[in-house]
Amino acid sequence: MRLYLRMAWRNLWRHRRRTLIVVLAIGLTMAMMMMYDGLMAGFEQAIYGNAIKVLGGNIQIYAEGYHDKPNQTPLLPLPDEMQVVSAAESAPQAVMASRRINTSGLASNREGAFGVSIIGIEPDKEQPISVIAQNIAAGRYLTADDLDVLFIGKGLAEAMDIGVGDRITLVGRSTHNQTRQRTMTIAGIFDIGMPDIEKRTVYMSLNEAENLYDMNGAASEVMLILKQIGQERRVIKALKASLPGYVIDSWQTSFPDLESAVGRKNSVMNIFSIIILVIAGIGILNLLLMAVYERTREIGLLGALGLKPRQITTLFLLEGTLMGLVGVVFGVALGLAINALLSRVGFDYSQFSSLTEYTALISGKVYSTLGLERIVQRTVTVLIIATLAALYPAREAAKKEPAEALHYV
Repeated sequence: MRLYLRMAWRNLWRHRRRTLIVVLAIGLTMAMMMMYDGLMAGFEQAIYGNAIKVLGGNIQIYAEGYHDKPNQTPLLPLPDEMQVVSAAESAPQAVMASRRINTSGLASNREGAFGVSIIGIEPDKEQPISVIAQNIAAGRYLTADDLDVLFIGKGLAEAMDIGVGDRITLVGRSTHNQTRQRTMTIAGIFDIGMPDIEKRTVYMSLNEAENLYDMNGAASEVMLILKQIGQERRVIKALKASLPGYVIDSWQTSFPDLESAVGRKNSVMNIFSIIILVIAGIGILNLLLMAVYERTREIGLLGALGLKPRQITTLFLLEGTLMGLVGVVFGVALGLAINALLSRVGFDYSQFSSLTEYTALISGKVYSTLGLERIVQRTVTVLIIATLAALYPAREAAKKEPAEALHYV
């Protein structure tokens, strides 16, 4: 086999122009797929990463028994909440962990009553990474000391015909399902371009929520934001080991609609990826087939020297595989260079923010990643394509009679 490898490697560079064309085709295919993966990961982070921040974080940690009553949002005080926060923030992938209180209720005024999720937050801690804090349409964001003050979405403000400084009645469920009612002032209005979410969510300070809903100074959950989507499973596994006796969910479980949207997006993107691979495979097959016909006399000489058809097939397969390896190395280097540039420059997709509900969360530029998310899968796929593309030409080469091939013009 070592002899065949040496012969195959030598043959590559005996026909440099042809080899460089094939390597360029394979390399461009690999670079294109890395660029594609990097952009898709950038889009996913810009759109769905922001959606996860708005909806409640990559990971949520609750007290034991949280899921005992399906389809409800129980207010269960979280024991040792600061220990939970500390454990969550110690994860290498963590960006921020904050305490929250989450209950359901009604917001009402003369325009009617609207079902809402009432969320008590730590404003000072969440503000640096908060999407809603970065999209204030009127008024101001919350502070930790705010009392009888709400921060609401534009969708709810329009539905209730209210503005900053107006007062609405908020009814929510406290512990033991007791009802608490309070008239509160609108301090600020956020606009993230998602009317459904804006209409069904109101925020208050955590201190106010603790007093209003009888939580005795405790939160009902800890929200954890991670650096990237896709790191949840690894982090949850580590948290379950360090925090036994707690319920730990990811956004896939807590927000099934968003999980479905991401799944549909991935399915469509996989189809485009397959199309790219098929086109690349056809191009590589065509180039290798042309190479065989150009070397017909050389094939006849190999047969005349005693190489059997199986050995000639092996030699051509090795050439195809080696060209694939060289092409992959070139493609990875090119892909990394392109994605590194795009990760700094970015693409401005804000003009397309109105295409769908979730694209409204694109606040400006989308920055590509390095495209390493599927690097092993892409490398193996390209090598298989190069090898399979060389298989048919190799079999054609092996079928030629030496005497006939030697007289080929």
